[in-house]
Amino acid sequence: MNFFHSLARKLRLTLCYAVRPRKSLCMRLSALLFALTLGASSAQAGGVEIVRLLPEYMPAASFKRVSEYFDGKENTRGATILRTQPDSRDGFYFNLRAKTDTAIELAWIELQIITPASTDTRVESFAISLAKGSQLIRFGLTGKDWPGAKARPVAWKIRLLAANGAELATEQSFLWSKPDSTSPVAPKAE
Repeated sequence: MNFFHSLARKLRLTLCYAVRPRKSLCMRLSALLFALTLGASSAQAGGVEIVRLLPEYMPAASFKRVSEYFDGKENTRGATILRTQPDSRDGFYFNLRAKTDTAIELAWIELQIITPASTDTRVESFAISLAKGSQLIRFGLTGKDWPGAKARPVAWKIRLLAANGAELATEQSFLWSKPDSTSPVAPKAE
């Protein structure tokens, strides 16, 4: 019975692939080059890689777990959670998935952000310890530091720094890379 099952599966797969149009060599090479370019441009330096970064507003209820009702302690589900106002959970968070080759005892996360409340750049720093491998770090502006649930940041830049100040990895929003309006403009040709 097992023999017939595997034979039928192989036949189905063969028929499925026979009907699909084949990609040309040129299309396959361009896809490979694109993937290699993406891999080379990922934020990686000094053995630290930013795998994923998702900024989002998170209400306090999204951190509440059943176990907290029993022991009164916040259950982080293995994530490291850093807040500007430790007593307030609701705010705008950056969910950062970082991967390191070696453990780093002390590192800093530097967040530069322009909020909708002010045009000035606000800088926040969070001390962190990075374990070897992949880990989730949630850090954000909470409580009175964030204007509300509907507000979104104008622009932001995140830098992972070693204890000596060396940059390990960086990530920024699209608008952060735009030149400011005070930069000199090239004269128009007449």
